[in-house]
Amino acid sequence: MNNFLKTERLLIRIETAEEYKHLFESLSDAELKEFFNFDQETLEIQKAKLKGGMTTYRMSFRIFHLIEKQTNKIIGDFAFHNWYAMHSRAELGYAMKSDEYKNKGYLKEALKVLIPYGFEEMKLNRMEAIIGLNNIASQKAVLGIGFTQEALLKEHYGDNGIIEDSLLYRLLLSEYKRRNTKK
Repeated sequence: MNNFLKTERLLIRIETAEEYKHLFESLSDAELKEFFNFDQETLEIQKAKLKGGMTTYRMSFRIFHLIEKQTNKIIGDFAFHNWYAMHSRAELGYAMKSDEYKNKGYLKEALKVLIPYGFEEMKLNRMEAIIGLNNIASQKAVLGIGFTQEALLKEHYGDNGIIEDSLLYRLLLSEYKRRNTKK
């Protein structure tokens, strides 16, 4: 079943695609909302994603729930999504559940164990983060853990009918190793 990573303030619950699907098949909507700390809209979005097929023969994901030790409440989520195991690469995605958990260092704390997990346990060679131009907080977060801006993706992302540009950041296993052997 679930494994956990631990930091000073967080328990990070690891869920594979199979475990995630099993939860949605075996729990009621009320139980899912409680378990994941979802509101109704988020629950419906996740159910639609599962119905549409979140994994394929070549692509999968791994989800991590950031649980505040003090309250035992899920305060955020992290995922290696668009995970192409055959190419040893995945994209990072993350979000805090509400503004009260932002700017408190939770994500940075979680990334200190999630980045090594991706390289060591998932055997990734490349991690990518695709971030909107106006999302300065996310840009700072990935730069602060060693990512490098690699490209500007023109007209890459649609939001409320508006097509926007995105920035592509990367962290390679070789860069990660080089940075961590210097410490």
